[in-house]
Amino acid sequence: MQPRILIVEDDPIFRAVMQDNLVFEGYRVDAVADGKTALSHVRSFSPDLVVLDLTLPDWDGLDLCPLLHQGGKVPVIILSARGQKLDKLRGLELGADDFITKPTDLDELLARIRVVLRRSLPSVDRLRVGRLVIDFKTSKATYGSSTVRLTHREFRLLRYLAERRDKVVHRDELLREVWGYLDASVTTRSVDQTVARLRKKIEPDPHHPEFIRTVHGDGYCLSAAPVD
Repeated sequence: MQPRILIVEDDPIFRAVMQDNLVFEGYRVDAVADGKTALSHVRSFSPDLVVLDLTLPDWDGLDLCPLLHQGGKVPVIILSARGQKLDKLRGLELGADDFITKPTDLDELLARIRVVLRRSLPSVDRLRVGRLVIDFKTSKATYGSSTVRLTHREFRLLRYLAERRDKVVHRDELLREVWGYLDASVTTRSVDQTVARLRKKIEPDPHHPEFIRTVHGDGYCLSAAPVD
């Protein structure tokens, strides 16, 4: 699944150059010019990473950073011509995962994006859910010597949640990324129904789940351990 990157940059030329290069590298990219639009896109676009300029027409990026960062849920790379030590220190204290001073080499920016994404979205090949071991490479789930049959969709859903374990994943994000709905506002119970079926297969007590937890009004959160 392609990581999603939100660019918040008021310079239209630089914004377009960044977007084109990131799309070429295989990322899904949304680019906006101001803080107000960025805040709305964090919910609708559900980015895996934000590249944030500090000088915006309606916000100071340092004030915007913790709102986009969402308490550690969304990594932020600050990219700014404001390279004073005080700005760098404050940006990092406010939760930014990296601070890059303009002008910057695009290859360096891409490298730093890859590092932050690798740190925030680790690849999960095997997962332990209680006594159940799920191997995403072979699409097999085993409980001791017994095989637990999961559908292709259930494997995809579990892997998506596993790569974001202990974080809340919204239903509309799951509809886009796992189900492939282009319009995530469509009314459907597909996510809830699949989670309910999955709980019957992996939870000791499906009515009181301990691994796939419901976050009311938001979505789901997976608590499980990757297997080395």
